[in-house]
Amino acid sequence: MSALRLKVLIVDDEAPARARLRSLLGEIPEAVVVGEAVSAGEALALAHDLAPDVVLLDVRMPGMDGLEAARHLNVLEEPPAVIFTTTYDEYAVEAFEAHAVGYLLKPVRKEQLAAALTRAGRLTRAQLQKLAAAGEARRTHIAARAREGLKLIPIEEVRYFLADRKYTTVAHANGEDLIEDSLRLLESEFGAAFVRIHRNALVAVKYLERIERDADGQYLVRLRGCAAPLTVSRRMAGELKDRFRI
Repeated sequence: MSALRLKVLIVDDEAPARARLRSLLGEIPEAVVVGEAVSAGEALALAHDLAPDVVLLDVRMPGMDGLEAARHLNVLEEPPAVIFTTTYDEYAVEAFEAHAVGYLLKPVRKEQLAAALTRAGRLTRAQLQKLAAAGEARRTHIAARAREGLKLIPIEEVRYFLADRKYTTVAHANGEDLIEDSLRLLESEFGAAFVRIHRNALVAVKYLERIERDADGQYLVRLRGCAAPLTVSRRMAGELKDRFRI
């Protein structure tokens, strides 16, 4: 967390709600507003750029909701603390499963907000990363940075993940993009839907067609929707054949 004032990102699709939070935060000397977002997608992009300490996140928003956005925030290299602000109380359990440090009902009161920020300020980055890693909820999309902004790729459309040094390539129905998620994190989150074929590659089980060997004896895997085959390590080839009978 910041040594001095907590950097806060406000996320709400309603202007009056953002204005109220901004006004309340102006009365709390320990916090400073570094940005505002009207959607989950915009919030994720700003979180990458601004590295806020805390995200005040509405639950119900058009498109991706706040619960899904929180799961994306959790996998950032330095995840922020998430405090949900909402009119509805029925999402509290899901919110804390997403490892929120606060759940405030609108209209938010200054005393509640200040107390939630104090709790957030006591958490170190390491503690937030540990909380995020303990989460069991799976994302439905993968967030990739693109020239035009943040791109959300449905997990159902992902063919494979291929790691290369700092970045990971995600191949999907509409092409390829680079993401910062590690293979280890992806495997732990989506392990049931993906299988490792090499130390640097995970492939979607639903798109597996067959394993074959080339003239040099190298094992390859064919995926539906992918023109080129992917290399399979010798160690993984036997396990794949036994598991999928392909």
